[in-house]
Amino acid sequence: MDFSLPAWLGSLAGTIVAVGIYVPAIRRIERHWRTQEGPQTQAQRSAFDDKLSVMRRVILGADIAVLAIAGYWLGKAIGGMRG
Repeated sequence: MDFSLPAWLGSLAGTIVAVGIYVPAIRRIERHWRTQEGPQTQAQRSAFDDKLSVMRRVILGADIAVLAIAGYWLGKAIGGMRG
């Protein structure tokens, strides 16, 4: 298996972009989900916060995985063009 420097740098760049996209996007998504829920009891709010915490982790994991892989492939393609 070939591990080239441009591919790894592309993967790092993809991860950085993923985190940069995640922060503002999750705020919007969370705000939207909270407005959809409406008034709640303390128990319902606690359950909702637990579900929201899991969803944040899932979204971050998927975001990083997809963009890191895309960055890796892009870095490998650009690195392959150079020689």
